[in-house]
Amino acid sequence: MIENFKILAEFIKDVSSETPDIQSYIFVKENISKYQLNIDITSKALKNKMIEVNTTLKFEDKELNEKKSYFEIVYASVVKINEEVKDKKELERILLCEVQNKIYPHLEKAFLNLLHNSGFPEIKLDKKIDFNKLYNEKFN
Repeated sequence: MIENFKILAEFIKDVSSETPDIQSYIFVKENISKYQLNIDITSKALKNKMIEVNTTLKFEDKELNEKKSYFEIVYASVVKINEEVKDKKELERILLCEVQNKIYPHLEKAFLNLLHNSGFPEIKLDKKIDFNKLYNEKFN
């Protein structure tokens, strides 16, 4: 398959780990299995068929606990799209699936490092994110 894009740069744009105090840390350590991983992808057109794609991972407690931690990483990619790509749907698919599939191993490693270095070394992301499935569920 011919790739219709090239990743020119990828980097951690923003990172956050918040655990307010030791009581929260102990509570979170016992309840972190309830935390949920959320993903959000935004893009912004730059010049010369280049696009900045920001992939945000958040790992948070959806319940209304007072004691909680919050983890977030924003991973930026600068992507150059081939001149042949004219269709908006094709562009969406490239940004939401193909680029994500390519950068995700780096993003996941950085995010796990954040969690492990924040005092939660036992955390693993068991399920791999299926970007094609997410895209098809959203747009089909």
